[in-house]
Amino acid sequence: MTLVLWYIMKMSKSKITYSQVGDDYSTKDPVKKLAQTAAASTGNNLKNGFSEVSDTRGESAYVWKQGDIYMASVIEGLGTKNLVADELRDGYDVIGHDTVATIINDLVTVGAKPLVIHAYWAIEDNSWLQDSKRMQDLIQGWKSACDLAGVSWGGGETPTLKGIISPNTIDLGGCAIGIITSEKRLILDKNLSAGDRILLLKSNGINSNGISLARAIVKKLPDGETILTKTNIYAKLIQDLLDSDINIHYISNITGHGLRKIMRSSRNFTYVIEKLFEPQEVFKFIQKEADLNDYEMYETFNMGQDYAIFLSAEDVEKAQNIISQNGFESLDGGFVEEGERKIVIKPKNIIFEGSTLDLR
Repeated sequence: MTLVLWYIMKMSKSKITYSQVGDDYSTKDPVKKLAQTAAASTGNNLKNGFSEVSDTRGESAYVWKQGDIYMASVIEGLGTKNLVADELRDGYDVIGHDTVATIINDLVTVGAKPLVIHAYWAIEDNSWLQDSKRMQDLIQGWKSACDLAGVSWGGGETPTLKGIISPNTIDLGGCAIGIITSEKRLILDKNLSAGDRILLLKSNGINSNGISLARAIVKKLPDGETILTKTNIYAKLIQDLLDSDINIHYISNITGHGLRKIMRSSRNFTYVIEKLFEPQEVFKFIQKEADLNDYEMYETFNMGQDYAIFLSAEDVEKAQNIISQNGFESLDGGFVEEGERKIVIKPKNIIFEGSTLDLR
């Protein structure tokens, strides 16, 4: 697809990295790991018949149980994608949708059916709310995404944080709770096995990861509608797969850390990727303008792959049919094998060692 370049910042062709735009995984991840360690020590505070599923600590969603009932929760934020809408003065329905998608797609990785979502919209002052068209679009985008996910919008919080939030923008996030109706539908990495196939689901584009870096490269990316394409929501798909007795061994939501997220599991396996979806034009543009190599792109962006679903080879054809019926594209992209923890991406001659993702 040919994209229309609206405006490119005057800039040198020198390499641009995350650390230059104020976000550096090498700084952030150790802090997150420290917090996860502290959080793990609080698990025994659950009482009255509730107990945590400790295997889910460090996963996209946290699970606890009482008797035969499992519940899951997650909190997520949109990041800086709303700033793209602010620059274009359009697309607020998309950022509302994408905030819900970001939250729900994490929640369902453990097999949870979404029940309730709550919104967190932080603003600098009330002036952001005074644009009625913008607010109507944001609310409609959030609401329609809830309908797609089958989740009830329970409520939310809209704090005014002058001096914390920048003027004329909004910080979007929220939390969601879901239910797992039986233990066999609980998706944990302990079910991963050597020989499992890796189904890759095709993304709609850049989604909500890497936006800080992308915005540093161009003031307005080549065709704002491309960057503001709505993120897929997989809640119904995952439930359809489980309802059809597809034994999903594991799911990785490919967001921050790019394709390194394929090895999010704590298990020591080697993940061999034999096929990839072609990255959308927006990724090629970013790579060229930022002077980034394939390794740097695939460690940061989804590069056309949204989700990695791990399952037995005998379930692949049936699962792909269900995925297609839900309107998504999938690729039987690779396999899991015994070996040291790493990802081998054959089409790009890239190897991500386990040490490059020292965080679940």
